[in-house]
Amino acid sequence: MRVGDENRQLSSKELEKLILEKNKTFWEKGFSDKKLKDINEETVKGFMEKANKAKRINFKFQGVKPTLNRLGLLKENRLLNAGEILFCDENSFEVQAAVFAGTDKLTFLDIRQFKGNLFNLQEQSETYIKEHIDWRAELGAGGREEIPEIPVRAITEAVVNSLCHRDYTNPNANKIAVFKNRIEIYNPGQFPEGYEPEDFIKGKTESILRNPLIANTLYLSADIERWASGLKRICDACKGEGVRVEFEKRKNSFVVVFYRRKFKTVEETVEETVEKILRLIKENPRITQEKLAKKTELTRRGIECNIEKL
Repeated sequence: MRVGDENRQLSSKELEKLILEKNKTFWEKGFSDKKLKDINEETVKGFMEKANKAKRINFKFQGVKPTLNRLGLLKENRLLNAGEILFCDENSFEVQAAVFAGTDKLTFLDIRQFKGNLFNLQEQSETYIKEHIDWRAELGAGGREEIPEIPVRAITEAVVNSLCHRDYTNPNANKIAVFKNRIEIYNPGQFPEGYEPEDFIKGKTESILRNPLIANTLYLSADIERWASGLKRICDACKGEGVRVEFEKRKNSFVVVFYRRKFKTVEETVEETVEKILRLIKENPRITQEKLAKKTELTRRGIECNIEKL
């Protein structure tokens, strides 16, 4: 094979790379071995409800085949690979999830393997992370509010992006690793060549889609947005909560790393409250319970209970 004006013959390595890149580009448009009967109809209906609610689709569900056809997931009445990933429960892809005792992968506390269609994998992955991060409760004017150590919005964005933009020609699974000090969301497939995560965070480039059919479907259901804004939304959500996040380009993979916040235990919170009450009384021995409640943001009954303990 010859290219360019130099009439140079491609090396075997260059030819292999060219073929590999072509396969990656056209993988999702290839024909699947699955049939329409393998499609999870309820998942398609759920997708259509979300897309209609988001007003990104102007037609209603009228059956699996007409819907997938209008989404461009069928060709010559055959299901494409993108349709298999999106809506077939049985496929060759999975998400592996694990909780580790420390900051390395030496000791497992829990390990799981998730299978299913893309929407189901997204839900299972998000639930797993939410179940293994710390939460604290805050009482405000609107009542009790549960606060996660990592913003749920950032978790959702990272999970769906890892499933949407992964390299489906890579046999490796998506991975979720929960360490003592961080959480890693691993995406098989290299970051776009010649670009850095910072380019997308600062809005310096347009979207580069490895799987445009899958990405468009997720856009229609409002699971992702266009304009290459996913990494920026993760950054903004974390910055607003004081959470450190990093994006790592690794060999044949891309990883989002959330560094965990250490929430105070109930005992630590109680101890701090008692110390504050003692300090306020020392500063003003005549201070009233009403003023103590205002300065410590406790109820009058809360002050009474702490004084009884003292």
